[in-house]
Amino acid sequence: MQYRILIVEDDAGIAEAIKAQAALWQLEAVAVRDFKNVMAEFALVQPHLVLLDISLPFMSGFHWCSEIRKVSSVPVIFISSASDNMNIIMAMNLGADDFVAKPFDQNVLSAKIQALLRRTYDYGTTAPVIEHRGAILNLGDNSLTVGDEKIELTKNEYRILLLLMQNKGNVVSREKLMEGLWETDTFVDENTLNVNVGRLRKKLDAAGLANFIGTKFGVGYIIG
Repeated sequence: MQYRILIVEDDAGIAEAIKAQAALWQLEAVAVRDFKNVMAEFALVQPHLVLLDISLPFMSGFHWCSEIRKVSSVPVIFISSASDNMNIIMAMNLGADDFVAKPFDQNVLSAKIQALLRRTYDYGTTAPVIEHRGAILNLGDNSLTVGDEKIELTKNEYRILLLLMQNKGNVVSREKLMEGLWETDTFVDENTLNVNVGRLRKKLDAAGLANFIGTKFGVGYIIG
């Protein structure tokens, strides 16, 4: 298995050096490019470990660590020159697993990464997530997180949203959605589907995601 690392570091030289070193250890490393939408890249890459700087454009590494911890227990290592005790304590309190001060020895960082990956994935894997427009669906506990809010979903609502987000950009037919709901051993007819989609839309609207689910009349629903 090849582990994936997400590098959240705005110094391109440091990011490239880490990627080169990771390749020597047969690790796949991806550097974030859009620092406004780190969580979207997190959801896309599905990393096994995150390297996170504190000083970043737009929002700090502390902010992104907090956002990651809302949806995932993936290991996080801070890499920063701001290595005073207060920043180290704050990083750990936000859920970081380690803190490496810049400038660092690449071999030391690699050893820490390898050790943390071994410790973490000897005991299981981190559940994947799907992200769209700031909505993060956690496939581990069937929860939906939007910003600071965790939205409770019924079994049917989760199944509908999962199918739509897995096929975002494409229309999902009513028939396919009903087939998906049948897999939950729940009796589903047209009216049941309408009720569940209506409730789901209300929850999304209340979380600030108006028109998240679109309708293709006579066919089905789409997330664009």
